[in-house]
Amino acid sequence: MVVEKEVNPHFEDFIFDWNYKTYLLAGGYGSSKSYHVALKLILKLLQEKRKALVVREVFETIRDSCYALFEEIISDLELDDRIKCTTSPMQIKFPNGSQIIFKGMDKPAKLKSIHGVTIVWIEECSELKYEGYKELLGRARHPSLPIHFILSTNPVGEDNWTYKHFFKDEQNDIFILDDEELYKKRTIIKNNTYYHHSLADDNLFLPESYVEQLDELKIYDPDLYRIARLGRFGINGIKVLPQFEVDPHWKVMREVNRIPEKFKRIGLDFGFEDSYNALVRIAIDDKEKILYIYYEYYRNNQTDDYTARDLEEFRLSKELVIADSEDPKAIRYFNQQGFRMIGAKKFPGSRLSNTRKVKRFKKIICSENCRNAIRELRNLTYKEDRNGNLIYDEFNIDSHCFSAIWYALDGYEVADIKEKANERPKGVRRKR
Repeated sequence: MVVEKEVNPHFEDFIFDWNYKTYLLAGGYGSSKSYHVALKLILKLLQEKRKALVVREVFETIRDSCYALFEEIISDLELDDRIKCTTSPMQIKFPNGSQIIFKGMDKPAKLKSIHGVTIVWIEECSELKYEGYKELLGRARHPSLPIHFILSTNPVGEDNWTYKHFFKDEQNDIFILDDEELYKKRTIIKNNTYYHHSLADDNLFLPESYVEQLDELKIYDPDLYRIARLGRFGINGIKVLPQFEVDPHWKVMREVNRIPEKFKRIGLDFGFEDSYNALVRIAIDDKEKILYIYYEYYRNNQTDDYTARDLEEFRLSKELVIADSEDPKAIRYFNQQGFRMIGAKKFPGSRLSNTRKVKRFKKIICSENCRNAIRELRNLTYKEDRNGNLIYDEFNIDSHCFSAIWYALDGYEVADIKEKANERPKGVRRKR
Protein backbone atom coordinates (compact mmCIF):
# COMPACT_ATOMS: atom_id res chain seq x y z
CA MET A 1 0.00 0.00 0.00
CA VAL A 2 1.33 3.44 -0.94
CA VAL A 3 0.44 6.25 1.46
CA GLU A 4 1.28 9.85 0.58
CA LYS A 5 1.32 12.50 3.26
CA GLU A 6 3.09 15.84 3.52
CA VAL A 7 4.96 16.19 6.80
CA ASN A 8 7.07 18.80 8.51
CA PRO A 9 10.71 18.33 7.39
CA HIS A 10 12.07 18.37 10.94
CA PHE A 11 10.09 15.19 11.70
CA GLU A 12 10.76 13.25 8.49
CA ASP A 13 13.72 11.23 9.84
CA PHE A 14 11.89 10.53 13.08
CA ILE A 15 8.81 9.11 11.33
CA PHE A 16 10.76 6.38 9.54
CA ASP A 17 13.38 5.63 12.18
CA TRP A 18 12.82 2.44 14.19
CA ASN A 19 16.44 1.68 15.10
CA TYR A 20 16.24 2.56 18.80
CA LYS A 21 14.39 1.37 21.85
CA THR A 22 13.38 4.79 23.17
CA TYR A 23 12.29 7.98 21.44
CA LEU A 24 11.97 11.18 23.49
CA LEU A 25 10.24 14.10 21.82
CA ALA A 26 10.39 17.32 23.83
CA GLY A 27 9.37 20.71 22.55
CA GLY A 28 7.15 23.72 22.63
CA TYR A 29 3.45 24.15 22.00
CA GLY A 30 2.21 23.64 18.45
CA SER A 31 5.39 21.97 17.21
CA SER A 32 3.37 18.97 15.91
CA LYS A 33 5.10 16.39 18.15
CA SER A 34 1.95 14.41 18.88
CA TYR A 35 0.75 14.53 15.28
CA HIS A 36 3.94 13.01 13.94
CA VAL A 37 4.05 10.34 16.66
CA ALA A 38 0.52 9.27 15.71
CA LEU A 39 1.45 9.26 12.00
CA LYS A 40 4.59 7.25 12.74
CA LEU A 41 2.52 4.60 14.54
CA ILE A 42 -0.10 4.36 11.80
CA LEU A 43 2.54 3.86 9.11
CA LYS A 44 4.36 1.24 11.17
CA LEU A 45 1.22 -0.74 12.00
CA LEU A 46 0.10 -0.70 8.38
CA GLN A 47 3.43 -2.14 7.33
CA GLU A 48 3.95 -4.67 10.13
CA LYS A 49 1.61 -6.57 12.43
CA ARG A 50 2.05 -4.98 15.84
CA LYS A 51 0.13 -4.20 19.01
CA ALA A 52 0.65 -0.65 20.27
CA LEU A 53 -0.35 0.86 23.59
CA VAL A 54 -1.10 4.56 23.98
CA VAL A 55 -0.94 5.85 27.55
CA ARG A 56 -1.74 9.04 29.43
CA GLU A 57 -1.84 9.59 33.17
CA VAL A 58 -5.63 10.09 33.16
CA PHE A 59 -7.68 7.84 30.88
CA GLU A 60 -10.49 10.37 30.38
CA THR A 61 -8.07 12.76 28.62
CA ILE A 62 -7.18 10.27 25.88
CA ARG A 63 -10.35 10.39 23.78
CA ASP A 64 -10.13 14.12 23.02
CA SER A 65 -6.36 14.06 22.48
CA CYS A 66 -4.56 10.95 21.20
CA TYR A 67 -7.61 9.03 19.97
CA ALA A 68 -9.06 12.05 18.17
CA LEU A 69 -5.66 12.65 16.54
CA PHE A 70 -5.56 9.11 15.15
CA GLU A 71 -9.09 9.52 13.78
CA GLU A 72 -8.10 12.78 12.07
CA ILE A 73 -5.00 11.32 10.40
CA ILE A 74 -6.77 8.12 9.30
CA SER A 75 -9.52 10.22 7.72
CA ASP A 76 -6.98 12.52 6.11
CA LEU A 77 -5.22 9.50 4.59
CA GLU A 78 -8.60 8.24 3.36
CA LEU A 79 -8.16 4.95 5.18
CA ASP A 80 -11.47 5.03 7.06
CA ASP A 81 -12.73 2.01 5.17
CA ARG A 82 -9.71 -0.11 6.12
CA ILE A 83 -8.76 1.06 9.61
CA LYS A 84 -11.56 0.77 12.15
CA CYS A 85 -11.78 3.10 15.16
CA THR A 86 -14.13 2.20 18.02
CA THR A 87 -14.76 3.95 21.30
CA SER A 88 -16.27 1.10 23.31
CA PRO A 89 -13.80 -0.33 23.90
CA MET A 90 -11.49 2.43 22.71
CA GLN A 91 -9.20 0.84 20.14
CA ILE A 92 -8.06 0.99 16.51
CA LYS A 93 -7.84 -2.14 14.33
CA PHE A 94 -5.84 -2.49 11.11
CA PRO A 95 -6.53 -4.85 8.18
CA ASN A 96 -3.33 -6.84 8.82
CA GLY A 97 -4.24 -7.56 12.44
CA SER A 98 -2.35 -4.65 13.99
CA GLN A 99 -4.06 -2.96 16.91
CA ILE A 100 -3.81 0.21 19.01
CA ILE A 101 -5.21 0.11 22.54
CA PHE A 102 -5.54 2.98 25.01
CA LYS A 103 -5.00 2.95 28.78
CA GLY A 104 -4.77 5.44 31.63
CA MET A 105 -2.28 5.14 34.47
CA ASP A 106 -5.04 6.23 36.85
CA LYS A 107 -6.42 2.70 36.41
CA PRO A 108 -3.26 0.60 36.86
CA ALA A 109 -5.21 -2.64 37.36
CA LYS A 110 -6.12 -2.60 33.67
CA LEU A 111 -2.44 -2.78 32.73
CA LYS A 112 -2.39 -6.36 33.97
CA SER A 113 -4.48 -7.40 30.96
CA ILE A 114 -1.93 -6.12 28.42
CA HIS A 115 -0.34 -8.88 26.34
CA GLY A 116 1.79 -8.71 23.22
CA VAL A 117 2.41 -4.95 23.28
CA THR A 118 5.61 -4.07 21.40
CA ILE A 119 5.22 -0.30 20.99
CA VAL A 120 4.24 2.09 23.80
CA TRP A 121 3.47 5.77 23.27
CA ILE A 122 3.39 7.79 26.49
CA GLU A 123 1.78 11.13 25.68
CA GLU A 124 2.57 14.00 28.09
CA CYS A 125 5.01 11.65 29.81
CA SER A 126 5.96 14.29 32.39
CA GLU A 127 2.46 13.89 33.89
CA LEU A 128 3.13 10.24 34.71
CA LYS A 129 4.71 9.17 37.97
CA TYR A 130 8.14 7.60 37.61
CA GLU A 131 6.82 4.39 39.14
CA GLY A 132 4.25 4.25 36.36
CA TYR A 133 6.91 4.56 33.69
CA LYS A 134 8.95 1.76 35.24
CA GLU A 135 5.80 -0.37 35.41
CA LEU A 136 5.31 0.08 31.67
CA LEU A 137 8.93 -0.85 30.98
CA GLY A 138 8.29 -4.17 32.66
CA ARG A 139 5.02 -4.85 30.86
CA ALA A 140 6.15 -4.54 27.23
CA ARG A 141 7.88 -7.68 25.97
CA HIS A 142 7.79 -9.99 22.95
CA PRO A 143 9.69 -13.19 22.06
CA SER A 144 10.81 -11.96 18.63
CA LEU A 145 9.87 -8.32 17.88
CA PRO A 146 11.93 -5.38 19.20
CA ILE A 147 10.26 -3.17 21.82
CA HIS A 148 9.92 0.57 21.27
CA PHE A 149 8.93 3.33 23.70
CA ILE A 150 7.92 6.77 22.42
CA LEU A 151 7.64 9.56 24.98
CA SER A 152 6.34 13.02 24.08
CA THR A 153 6.16 16.02 26.35
CA ASN A 154 6.33 19.75 26.73
CA PRO A 155 9.40 20.41 28.90
CA VAL A 156 8.55 21.14 32.51
CA GLY A 157 10.69 21.61 35.61
CA GLU A 158 14.10 20.07 36.08
CA ASP A 159 12.73 18.34 39.17
CA ASN A 160 10.46 16.18 36.99
CA TRP A 161 11.46 12.52 36.54
CA THR A 162 11.62 12.97 32.76
CA TYR A 163 14.50 15.42 33.05
CA LYS A 164 16.26 13.39 35.73
CA HIS A 165 15.95 10.13 33.79
CA PHE A 166 16.94 11.39 30.34
CA PHE A 167 19.22 14.33 31.16
CA LYS A 168 20.60 15.05 34.64
CA ASP A 169 19.87 13.97 38.20
CA GLU A 170 22.18 16.03 40.39
CA GLN A 171 21.03 14.46 43.65
CA ASN A 172 22.09 10.98 42.52
CA ASP A 173 25.09 12.22 40.52
CA ILE A 174 23.70 11.01 37.18
CA PHE A 175 24.57 12.76 33.92
CA ILE A 176 23.29 11.47 30.60
CA LEU A 177 22.92 14.47 28.31
CA ASP A 178 23.15 18.25 28.55
CA ASP A 179 19.76 19.55 27.45
CA GLU A 180 21.43 22.67 26.04
CA GLU A 181 23.17 20.41 23.53
CA LEU A 182 19.79 19.07 22.44
CA TYR A 183 18.38 22.58 21.93
CA LYS A 184 21.35 23.33 19.68
CA LYS A 185 21.54 20.10 17.64
CA ARG A 186 17.78 19.36 17.62
CA THR A 187 18.26 15.57 17.34
CA ILE A 188 20.76 13.43 19.26
CA ILE A 189 21.27 9.68 19.67
CA LYS A 190 22.49 8.63 23.12
CA ASN A 191 22.27 5.33 25.02
CA ASN A 192 19.86 3.71 22.54
CA THR A 193 17.61 6.76 22.86
CA TYR A 194 16.58 9.06 20.01
CA TYR A 195 16.23 12.62 21.37
CA HIS A 196 14.19 15.09 19.33
CA HIS A 197 13.54 18.77 20.06
CA SER A 198 10.95 20.85 18.23
CA LEU A 199 9.37 24.29 18.27
CA ALA A 200 6.36 25.98 16.74
CA ASP A 201 8.69 27.20 14.00
CA ASP A 202 9.09 23.58 12.87
CA ASN A 203 5.37 23.30 12.13
CA LEU A 204 4.89 24.75 8.65
CA PHE A 205 1.14 24.28 8.92
CA LEU A 206 0.74 26.43 12.03
CA PRO A 207 -1.00 29.82 11.64
CA GLU A 208 1.26 32.80 12.17
CA SER A 209 -1.29 34.21 14.62
CA TYR A 210 -0.68 31.23 16.94
CA VAL A 211 3.07 31.86 16.94
CA GLU A 212 2.41 35.52 17.77
CA GLN A 213 0.31 34.43 20.76
CA LEU A 214 3.21 32.32 22.01
CA ASP A 215 5.58 35.28 21.61
CA GLU A 216 3.29 37.43 23.75
CA LEU A 217 3.81 35.05 26.68
CA LYS A 218 7.30 36.49 27.13
CA ILE A 219 5.78 39.65 28.58
CA TYR A 220 3.23 38.31 31.07
CA ASP A 221 4.24 34.69 31.77
CA PRO A 222 8.01 34.04 31.41
CA ASP A 223 7.74 30.49 32.79
CA LEU A 224 5.12 29.46 30.27
CA TYR A 225 7.09 31.25 27.52
CA ARG A 226 10.11 29.06 28.29
CA ILE A 227 8.00 25.92 28.04
CA ALA A 228 5.54 26.83 25.28
CA ARG A 229 7.67 28.97 22.95
CA LEU A 230 11.24 27.85 23.64
CA GLY A 231 10.45 24.24 24.53
CA ARG A 232 13.05 24.16 27.30
CA PHE A 233 13.30 22.49 30.65
CA GLY A 234 14.04 24.80 33.56
CA ILE A 235 12.73 26.06 36.85
CA ASN A 236 9.00 26.55 37.15
CA GLY A 237 7.92 29.47 39.29
CA ILE A 238 9.54 32.42 41.01
CA LYS A 239 13.00 31.81 42.46
CA VAL A 240 13.36 32.30 46.19
CA LEU A 241 17.07 33.14 45.90
CA PRO A 242 17.75 34.79 42.54
CA GLN A 243 21.10 36.03 43.89
CA PHE A 244 22.40 32.48 44.38
CA GLU A 245 25.74 31.73 42.67
CA VAL A 246 28.24 28.86 42.56
CA ASP A 247 32.00 29.41 42.60
CA PRO A 248 35.03 27.12 42.68
CA HIS A 249 35.81 25.93 46.20
CA TRP A 250 39.25 27.57 46.27
CA LYS A 251 37.74 30.93 45.36
CA VAL A 252 35.05 30.68 48.05
CA MET A 253 37.61 29.69 50.68
CA ARG A 254 39.84 32.60 49.73
CA GLU A 255 37.02 34.95 50.71
CA VAL A 256 35.92 32.90 53.74
CA ASN A 257 39.45 32.99 55.20
CA ARG A 258 39.31 36.80 55.20
CA ILE A 259 36.12 36.86 57.28
CA PRO A 260 36.43 37.18 61.11
CA GLU A 261 35.52 34.05 63.09
CA LYS A 262 32.58 35.79 64.75
CA PHE A 263 30.84 35.82 61.35
CA LYS A 264 31.29 32.10 60.73
CA ARG A 265 28.35 29.95 61.73
CA ILE A 266 27.02 26.40 61.64
CA GLY A 267 23.39 25.32 61.21
CA LEU A 268 21.85 21.85 61.44
CA ASP A 269 18.46 20.60 60.26
CA PHE A 270 17.39 17.19 61.57
CA GLY A 271 15.85 14.49 59.40
CA PHE A 272 15.55 10.75 59.07
CA GLU A 273 13.61 8.90 56.33
CA ASP A 274 12.12 11.28 53.79
CA SER A 275 14.11 14.24 55.10
CA TYR A 276 17.82 14.69 55.73
CA ASN A 277 20.27 15.64 58.44
CA ALA A 278 21.70 18.73 56.75
CA LEU A 279 24.56 20.68 58.32
CA VAL A 280 26.13 23.72 56.67
CA ARG A 281 29.03 26.01 57.44
CA ILE A 282 28.41 29.59 56.39
CA ALA A 283 30.43 32.77 56.53
CA ILE A 284 29.02 36.29 56.42
CA ASP A 285 30.73 39.21 54.77
CA ASP A 286 29.02 41.69 57.06
CA LYS A 287 30.18 44.76 55.17
CA GLU A 288 29.30 43.66 51.64
CA LYS A 289 26.30 41.57 52.78
CA ILE A 290 27.45 38.42 51.02
CA LEU A 291 26.65 34.98 52.41
CA TYR A 292 29.14 32.18 51.68
CA ILE A 293 28.27 28.46 51.95
CA TYR A 294 31.45 26.42 52.05
CA TYR A 295 30.74 23.06 53.74
CA GLU A 296 27.83 20.65 53.89
CA TYR A 297 26.96 17.37 55.58
CA TYR A 298 23.91 15.64 54.08
CA ARG A 299 22.67 12.21 55.23
CA ASN A 300 19.42 10.40 55.99
CA ASN A 301 18.30 7.07 57.42
CA GLN A 302 20.83 7.48 60.24
CA THR A 303 20.21 7.42 63.97
CA ASP A 304 21.77 10.13 66.11
CA ASP A 305 24.68 7.97 67.24
CA TYR A 306 25.89 7.43 63.67
CA THR A 307 25.42 11.11 62.84
CA ALA A 308 27.42 12.03 65.93
CA ARG A 309 30.29 9.87 64.68
CA ASP A 310 30.18 11.54 61.28
CA LEU A 311 30.30 14.98 62.92
CA GLU A 312 33.10 14.14 65.36
CA GLU A 313 35.17 17.13 64.23
CA PHE A 314 32.51 19.49 65.58
CA ARG A 315 32.56 17.78 68.97
CA LEU A 316 36.34 18.12 69.15
CA SER A 317 36.40 21.74 67.99
CA LYS A 318 33.60 22.77 70.39
CA GLU A 319 32.19 25.02 67.68
CA LEU A 320 28.65 26.19 68.31
CA VAL A 321 26.07 24.36 66.22
CA ILE A 322 22.62 25.95 66.03
CA ALA A 323 20.05 23.25 65.32
CA ASP A 324 16.35 22.79 64.68
CA SER A 325 14.67 23.32 68.04
CA GLU A 326 11.77 21.09 67.00
CA ASP A 327 13.85 18.10 68.11
CA PRO A 328 15.03 18.89 71.68
CA LYS A 329 15.67 15.21 72.34
CA ALA A 330 18.29 15.09 69.58
CA ILE A 331 19.92 18.31 70.80
CA ARG A 332 20.14 16.88 74.32
CA TYR A 333 21.75 13.70 72.97
CA PHE A 334 24.42 15.63 71.06
CA ASN A 335 25.18 17.76 74.09
CA GLN A 336 25.54 14.60 76.19
CA GLN A 337 28.07 13.37 73.64
CA GLY A 338 30.17 16.50 74.09
CA PHE A 339 28.83 18.72 71.31
CA ARG A 340 28.16 22.40 71.85
CA MET A 341 24.65 22.65 70.41
CA ILE A 342 21.64 24.88 70.97
CA GLY A 343 18.20 25.15 69.38
CA ALA A 344 17.30 28.03 67.07
CA LYS A 345 14.54 30.36 68.19
CA LYS A 346 11.17 29.67 66.58
CA PHE A 347 8.03 31.74 66.72
CA PRO A 348 4.84 32.29 64.73
CA GLY A 349 5.96 33.60 61.35
CA SER A 350 9.59 32.57 61.80
CA ARG A 351 9.68 30.71 58.47
CA LEU A 352 8.73 33.87 56.61
CA SER A 353 11.06 36.01 58.73
CA ASN A 354 14.00 33.66 58.15
CA THR A 355 13.31 33.50 54.41
CA ARG A 356 13.30 37.28 54.17
CA LYS A 357 16.52 37.45 56.17
CA VAL A 358 18.36 35.21 53.70
CA LYS A 359 16.91 37.11 50.74
CA ARG A 360 18.40 40.37 52.05
CA PHE A 361 21.93 39.26 51.22
CA LYS A 362 23.17 40.89 48.03
CA LYS A 363 24.81 37.64 47.01
CA ILE A 364 24.73 34.05 48.18
CA ILE A 365 27.85 32.29 46.95
CA CYS A 366 28.11 28.53 47.34
CA SER A 367 31.17 26.33 46.97
CA GLU A 368 30.98 23.90 44.08
CA ASN A 369 31.70 21.16 46.65
CA CYS A 370 28.30 21.64 48.31
CA ARG A 371 26.34 19.75 45.71
CA ASN A 372 23.16 19.23 47.73
CA ALA A 373 22.98 22.88 48.70
CA ILE A 374 23.38 23.78 45.04
CA ARG A 375 20.68 21.34 43.97
CA GLU A 376 18.21 22.61 46.56
CA LEU A 377 18.86 26.35 46.54
CA ARG A 378 19.49 27.02 42.87
CA ASN A 379 16.09 25.58 41.93
CA LEU A 380 14.14 26.70 45.01
CA THR A 381 10.85 28.38 44.08
CA TYR A 382 7.78 29.57 45.94
CA LYS A 383 4.64 27.48 46.12
CA GLU A 384 1.39 28.94 44.82
CA ASP A 385 -2.10 28.72 46.24
CA ARG A 386 -5.07 27.58 44.15
CA ASN A 387 -5.49 31.12 42.81
CA GLY A 388 -1.88 31.35 41.63
CA ASN A 389 -0.75 33.63 44.45
CA LEU A 390 2.73 33.04 45.86
CA ILE A 391 3.06 31.53 49.35
CA TYR A 392 6.19 33.19 50.67
CA ASP A 393 7.07 30.64 53.34
CA GLU A 394 6.39 27.45 51.35
CA PHE A 395 8.50 26.06 48.55
CA ASN A 396 8.53 23.53 45.72
CA ILE A 397 10.76 21.18 47.77
CA ASP A 398 11.56 20.60 51.42
CA SER A 399 14.95 22.33 51.37
CA HIS A 400 16.96 21.02 54.31
CA CYS A 401 20.01 23.13 53.46
CA PHE A 402 17.84 26.26 53.43
CA SER A 403 16.52 25.37 56.88
CA ALA A 404 20.08 24.78 58.12
CA ILE A 405 21.02 28.27 56.89
CA TRP A 406 18.03 29.71 58.79
CA TYR A 407 19.32 28.18 62.00
CA ALA A 408 22.91 29.22 61.37
CA LEU A 409 21.75 32.82 61.00
CA ASP A 410 19.79 32.74 64.28
CA GLY A 411 20.53 35.98 66.08
CA TYR A 412 22.14 37.68 63.08
CA GLU A 413 20.24 40.42 61.29
CA VAL A 414 20.70 41.67 57.75
CA ALA A 415 19.59 45.29 57.46
CA ASP A 416 17.30 45.82 54.48
CA ILE A 417 16.88 49.01 52.48
CA LYS A 418 14.10 50.36 54.72
CA GLU A 419 16.15 49.78 57.85
CA LYS A 420 19.20 51.48 56.32
CA ALA A 421 17.10 54.51 55.43
CA ASN A 422 16.30 54.89 59.11
CA GLU A 423 19.95 54.76 60.19
CA ARG A 424 20.58 58.48 59.51
CA PRO A 425 21.52 60.40 62.67
CA LYS A 426 18.73 62.58 64.04
CA GLY A 427 18.88 66.20 62.95
CA VAL A 428 20.83 65.51 59.77
CA ARG A 429 19.01 66.45 56.59
CA ARG A 430 19.39 64.11 53.65
CA LYS A 431 21.05 65.90 50.74
CA ARG A 432 18.96 66.43 47.65
